[in-house]
Amino acid sequence: MKLLDLIPENELKEAVISDYEKKLVLYKLTDERLKKKYEMTFKDFSERNIVKEKSYSWDVESDAMEWEHAVEGIRHLMEVLTKIKETND
Repeated sequence: MKLLDLIPENELKEAVISDYEKKLVLYKLTDERLKKKYEMTFKDFSERNIVKEKSYSWDVESDAMEWEHAVEGIRHLMEVLTKIKETND
């Protein structure tokens, strides 16, 4: 018998949803922090090529990677959470 067989499916779903919602909050905080820092959205940051504009400084490159990861994380988790919650109905 596997451990997963001992845990009811609804408890597993709740645990996954809770974990994803925590990650979503962290991604949104990162997005908001960087929006304030650069006074623009990630889309605008990318379109204006701020990394190049700031001479490829490590600080800006690092922010760009972190921001892109957060924005993609938000998109992905919103999709997954929507699908999980739809299966609960």
